[in-house]
Amino acid sequence: MNYNASSGARHPAQKPSGRKKKHVGDPSTLGTYTPLPYNPYAVPPVYDEHSAGPPPPYGYSPQDYPQQAPLYGQPQGNYGQTPQGFSIPSQLLNEPVVTNMAMQYGQALVGSGKQMVDRELGKYIPVSRLKYYFAVDTTYVTKKLGLLLFPFTHSDWSVKYEQNEPVQPRFEINAPDLYIPLMAYLTYILLAGLILGSQSRFSPEVLGIHASSALAWLVLEVVVELVTLYIINIESSLKTLDLVAFGGYKYVGIIVAVLLSLVFQRTGYYLGILYFGAALAFYLIRTLRIQVLPEGAAQHDPYGNNVSSGSKRRLYFLLFVAVIQPILMWWLSAHLISVPSA
Repeated sequence: MNYNASSGARHPAQKPSGRKKKHVGDPSTLGTYTPLPYNPYAVPPVYDEHSAGPPPPYGYSPQDYPQQAPLYGQPQGNYGQTPQGFSIPSQLLNEPVVTNMAMQYGQALVGSGKQMVDRELGKYIPVSRLKYYFAVDTTYVTKKLGLLLFPFTHSDWSVKYEQNEPVQPRFEINAPDLYIPLMAYLTYILLAGLILGSQSRFSPEVLGIHASSALAWLVLEVVVELVTLYIINIESSLKTLDLVAFGGYKYVGIIVAVLLSLVFQRTGYYLGILYFGAALAFYLIRTLRIQVLPEGAAQHDPYGNNVSSGSKRRLYFLLFVAVIQPILMWWLSAHLISVPSA
C-alpha cells in the first residue's frame, strides 16, 4: 500500500522500530566533551566550589580553565597572533588603503606641528623675517664676498624694492644677509681653534670662551647702536637684524687677516687688519648712508626750521659705526698671533 498524505497511512514495509525515544536532557545525548580552544587574552571567571554562586555550566569543570590569568602586557603563546593563527597587524599594514591613511595622517600631524612651532616661535623670533636674510645662492655669496673685500670698485649702492618690501638678497647684492655672517663666525671659531692648537694653547674650555666672547661682543655692539639711535632720535628703516648682519661682516676681514699672519707673520696680520678694517668702514658708510642719511637731505623743513643738527647726528652715527669696526676686528683677533713668552 502506498502512502496517502490525506489519510496518513504508512507503507507496509515501514514499521515502528520499537526503541524508546530519548529525552533532550539525557546526558548520553551530549556525546564526547571537546574543550574550547585556549585564548591567552581571555580572563575567565575562577570557580570556587566553596564560594557562593552558581556552578559552572554542565559538562565543564574548573580544571578546564587556566589556573592563573596572564598578566597585562605579558604575552602568552604566539605574540601578535589570534588563536586561529592569523596575524592581523601584519595583514593590516600590508593593505594599501591602511598604508595610505597612515601616511596622510602622519603628514597632517607633521603639518599641524610645524604650524604650531612657527606660531610659538613667531611670538619671540621673527621666523618669516629670518627667511628673507637667508634667501641667498652661490652667485650672491661670491659677489658679496668680493664686495666686502673690495668695496672701492662698487658704484651703485641703492637697494631695490618690490611692493614696499626690499628685494631678497639673492636678487640684490646691496641687501644685508645673515648667511655670510653666520658662516664667517663659525669659520672664525674653527680657525681660532686651529691656530691655538698649533701654538699648544688649545683646550675645549679656551675655545668655548673664545666663541662666547666673540658672540657677546657682537650682541653688545648691536645693543649700543640701537640705544644710540634711540637717544639721538634718528628715524630710519634699519632693523635689528640689519645691524646684526652689518656687524657680522667683520668676521670675513678677520679670517683673511689671520690667514695672512700664517704666511707673513705679524706684518701680514697688521696690514690685513688695516686694509680690511678700512674696506668694511667704507662699505658700511656707503650702505648705511642711504638708510640713515638720505641723499639731498634738506637743511630746512617746509616751515623754515633748521634741521641741520639732525643731519649731523646721523653723520656722527655713521662715523661711530664705521670707526668701531677696525677696533673690534683687532680686539677679536690680536691674541691669536701673540705667543706668550716662556
